[in-house]
Amino acid sequence: MKNKANQTTLTYTLTALFIAILCYRLTKQYSNYLNIYSFVFIKDILFIITTGLLFRYILYKNNKRYIEINKNLKQTNDKLKESNEKYDIVAKATSDTIWDWKIPEDNFTWNKGIETIYGYNPDQVNNNSKWWFDNIHPEDSIKMSIKLYSFLEQKTEKWQDEYRFKCADNKYKYVLDRGFILKNEKGKAIRMIGAIQDITKQKEEENRLKLLETVFTEARDSIIITQAISDDNQIPKIVFANPAFSKMSGYEHSKIIGKSPNFFMGKNSDPNEIQKLTQAIKNRKECFLEIILYKKDSSEYWVSLSFIPVYNLEQDLSHWISIQRDITEEKKLEKEKEILIQELTRNNKDLKQFSYITSHNLRAPLSNLTGLLNLINQTSIQDEDLKEIIDGFKTSTLLLNDTVNDLSKAITIKDSPVIQNEELQIQNVFENILGQLNSSIETIKPKLNICYGNVSKINTNKTYLENILLNLFTNSIKFRSKTRDLIIDITLSEVDSIISISFKDNGIGIDLERHKNKIFGLYQRFHDYPESKGLGLFLVKSQIETMGGTISIQSEVDKGTEFILTLKSFQNVKLNYVHR
Repeated sequence: MKNKANQTTLTYTLTALFIAILCYRLTKQYSNYLNIYSFVFIKDILFIITTGLLFRYILYKNNKRYIEINKNLKQTNDKLKESNEKYDIVAKATSDTIWDWKIPEDNFTWNKGIETIYGYNPDQVNNNSKWWFDNIHPEDSIKMSIKLYSFLEQKTEKWQDEYRFKCADNKYKYVLDRGFILKNEKGKAIRMIGAIQDITKQKEEENRLKLLETVFTEARDSIIITQAISDDNQIPKIVFANPAFSKMSGYEHSKIIGKSPNFFMGKNSDPNEIQKLTQAIKNRKECFLEIILYKKDSSEYWVSLSFIPVYNLEQDLSHWISIQRDITEEKKLEKEKEILIQELTRNNKDLKQFSYITSHNLRAPLSNLTGLLNLINQTSIQDEDLKEIIDGFKTSTLLLNDTVNDLSKAITIKDSPVIQNEELQIQNVFENILGQLNSSIETIKPKLNICYGNVSKINTNKTYLENILLNLFTNSIKFRSKTRDLIIDITLSEVDSIISISFKDNGIGIDLERHKNKIFGLYQRFHDYPESKGLGLFLVKSQIETMGGTISIQSEVDKGTEFILTLKSFQNVKLNYVHR
């Protein structure tokens, strides 16, 4: 601009000097013909007009040139503004944040992306590279710094790297940073312009895909992926198979790809299961089945497989995925289990029949022996040895008779598919049992604490319930401690239509560490009492389970035993009663 002004001034000065010289020569030539004052005036007028016209012409030319320059500048500015607007739009659309680093001054500037994408206010951003590096994740900072400064010393102009950048909320985002470097004539880096792109979602998706790939490749179950459709009415062809499938089938991966899973089926593959799978594929529905397949060595193996459709974002079927598990061993065990159940059922039936026959056949001889013993009792026997033998024989006969009767009870309980229930007043049940034990209670005088709580009625089998409680009372009396008075605490409660009966005594107890697994077994005895037959608790458990209830035990040697019985209730009537 300064050069243009000098040029205009110089042109005007030279032109004016030329006109002045010309006027001087004309004045000198015609000075004899005109009045000197008139001529000077005319000369000055001509000089002023001529130089004015000349100056006007020069200004006109310069103005025209300036208008053209301004027009070009305006067009250039408009294009630059449009370019910047487009760049900002592209930056927003691509999640890019633009940065400009003037390296010698270490001056760093950011566009609006640093605020809109990473949440920083302008007053939070420093205009130097230190702020940039301080916000790079510590695990990435050193690696990225070394790579960047190595790049600055090289001759290449483009640079890119991935790292984690901290946002204003102290959370990190994965970014892809790409930069372009400008150098001076000496090859020294003076400026670098770059763009940071937020690739957090892509990175998360990449990690998710890597995880899925790991699951596919490391899974013990076989996994195959097939095409969406098949043109030959077969199962669609395999496009992917994990190593587990190759291991299970015996085929190499390259031999499996491009084949239909029909390839692994054979003569013993169930046609109904194949039809089920084909129909599911036709209807685009998931399918679960068990079928026999064939390995590369032609051996059979059972598989449990699922066949599930996979849809893309447009909800078009893209693939099928199948997860397969080798269940050959399970099928083998299942078959052995079926055979074993059949054998046990047959043996149980034979044993039950034997028990019936034994019980029935022994009843008649025992009745005869009992009758004969009763006749002998009516006869006076003088021989003491013979009398002792007959007494022992009588005792053994009575024990055998009790055993046969107990066996009959156990068979009857186990063989009864249905029992008759009736509505019982729970208080009446206990009074009836205590009446049966009246002589023992009067002799021993135990302390009985019975709390009925909110239980008054129950709908169950009367005979079984009374027999259960009678057995528990009898055991408490029989196995009481000799060093302290017998205390029996019975507590009833009902919660959510379930009646619980706690039957607790302070007797000699049972060593559960030794006998816990045998407590309710048949003919299990835990004390050296001659009158103990080891059948009572077996009958109690059998009867309460037949009634749909449960029984459990807690016991400690020389401290006592507690049985917890549960039964379904009939109705709720609140009643509190204590019998002492």
